[in-house]
Amino acid sequence: MENQELNMVEHLSELRKRLFIILGSFMLLFIVAFIYVEEIYNYLLQDSEIQLAILGPSDIIWVYFMLAGVVAIAGIIPIAAHQIWLFVKPALSVSERKVTLSYIPALFLLFIAGISFGYFIIFPIVFDFLLNLAGDLFMSFFTAEKYFRFMMNIVLPFGCLFELPVIIMFLTSIGVLNPYRLAKMRKYSYFGLIVTAVLITPPDIVSDILVVIPLLFLYECSVMLSKIVYRKKQNQELALN
Repeated sequence: MENQELNMVEHLSELRKRLFIILGSFMLLFIVAFIYVEEIYNYLLQDSEIQLAILGPSDIIWVYFMLAGVVAIAGIIPIAAHQIWLFVKPALSVSERKVTLSYIPALFLLFIAGISFGYFIIFPIVFDFLLNLAGDLFMSFFTAEKYFRFMMNIVLPFGCLFELPVIIMFLTSIGVLNPYRLAKMRKYSYFGLIVTAVLITPPDIVSDILVVIPLLFLYECSVMLSKIVYRKKQNQELALN
């Protein structure tokens, strides 16, 4: 009983250490991003013809916080993934450690790919659609806070959703998921992804299709990659036996 309590205390202490490292790294990245936030702001608006406004002195601070926060989130992903890997490392076999460690760069690259897809492809389509919907009936007036909040609400979900293949591969490699379970869950997963696409796009069929197709493709890629990981894991277990 005492050994179990000691192990629990050690696990909690280790978890607290990893969380402190993640939080400290995030704060450091946030500060660095905030130093260069004006350059980030100018980059995001360099090809835009709209003029943004602020309604109060504090609005621009919130915009800067928002932009610096997104950059810090992107930068913290490989650090957080590595700390999580270090935390679960003792429970993994030698082969599982090598495989799961290789997923960390992929998490970062897929997050950047998802943000890029949302920013360069989906956001312009949605934004132009809404502007055309207003037509000449309304005068367009955008505040910086609402403009960037709208942008982040579209872009950030794609960054997270593009992580799906690596997360499923990781869960398959440690035995939590397998491709057969994913295949059985396909219709429920499709429904969830379609609902997600409808919620983050305007109410027109073209935008919905543009978002649904890559999401379903990501899920099918995840199932395929899960099969590869699962077969490799089974072959390794058979070789050991």
